[in-house]
Amino acid sequence: MKPAKSYDQLVRENEALLLQLEEATETIHAIRTGQVDALVVEGKDGHQLYSLKTADQTYRFFIETMNEGALTLNEDGLILYCNSQFASMVGMPLSRVIGLSFATFIPADQMETYEKLFRQGWSEDRKFEMALQGFNHQILCQLSVSSLELDSGISLSVIITDLTTQKETQKLLKANNQRLEEMNAALEISNHDLLQFASVASHDLQEPLRKIQMFSELIKKRHGDDLPAESVRYLEKIIDSSERMRTMIVDILRYSRLSSNDNTFVKTNLNDLVGEVLNDFELRIREKNARFLIDPLPEPEVNRGQLRQIFQNLISNALKFSKHDQPPLIEIKGEVLPGTHDDEPVCVLTITDNGIGFEQQYAEKIFSLFQRLNTKDVYEGSGIGLAVAKRIIDKHNGHIQARSQEGVGATFIIHLPLKQKRLA
Repeated sequence: MKPAKSYDQLVRENEALLLQLEEATETIHAIRTGQVDALVVEGKDGHQLYSLKTADQTYRFFIETMNEGALTLNEDGLILYCNSQFASMVGMPLSRVIGLSFATFIPADQMETYEKLFRQGWSEDRKFEMALQGFNHQILCQLSVSSLELDSGISLSVIITDLTTQKETQKLLKANNQRLEEMNAALEISNHDLLQFASVASHDLQEPLRKIQMFSELIKKRHGDDLPAESVRYLEKIIDSSERMRTMIVDILRYSRLSSNDNTFVKTNLNDLVGEVLNDFELRIREKNARFLIDPLPEPEVNRGQLRQIFQNLISNALKFSKHDQPPLIEIKGEVLPGTHDDEPVCVLTITDNGIGFEQQYAEKIFSLFQRLNTKDVYEGSGIGLAVAKRIIDKHNGHIQARSQEGVGATFIIHLPLKQKRLA
């Protein structure tokens, strides 16, 4: 058993240790700041001198500011130089890292992989993912190795990128994607069920509504002359309300059907399409004494039936919201704008009327379901038409906007891809 050290011996020993620590700290600081351009390392053949050609102050400042660990190895795998980031990664003081074999930080089960990487790195740049053994933990890293010229020969430069955050992010992203897939599947089922419900409910609602309308009309026809004026007025309100409800049910059914995956797009002559719609509105156009100015229109790839619905809704609104003292004038124009960069050419359609218009602050609101800017007593409708139009344009990968001024008229501008993108 060794005799206990005296107080004076312990003091002298502590002073010597403090002196060694200060010398080591100064040496490390000198290496990092470029004050030292050479290292003496004890190797298998005794002490060897290494002088770094790249060990100037600018280079070391760059290495020290890197987010990655950086170090230089000699042919025996000893660490000649490293930055503070690597020392922080392995959880050791910088002074203890320099001079160690880099293999110290390689787990036993990955030693073979490291040795292969170390051998190949002298002749070609290599990258590989592997774990490093820190003080009390392992770090999943990417090692990038390449040769580095020194005064005494070639050494190996190693850049270590910590992949922990990246792998955790990838894991979280994978979990989120899986969750999104599950939610999308559930949403598809829900949308299908909702579509079925809307279809069934609409049909079921129309039958009792049809009877309300039919029997109300019969009462008015057969007994209208015998009823008090007030009762006749109430009966007419029932008939009008039933008709509005029937229109709303049909519109809701039409809106819900847009959820189905009907993405059949074909090149379509829009002038023919508009002509069909004008034939449908022939009587209303004659009653209103309306005029139409229609330019030659482009032929984009669209779902013909859905785009026909858009023209029906917009032309119907232009006729409906016309001024009482001025015949409607409706202009329909179209042009093709060239694409930019990777974008395809765009078809731009504008439908302009000279009707009552609306305040521009409501330009977004009018595309929402059941939004009305006028009372139903003056202008009939369900408030769904423009919502249907927007839904259709969205399904065509386009967009629609409105510009208007109250008392002047309204313009609807539609942007559509000239050609729809095909799924691979």
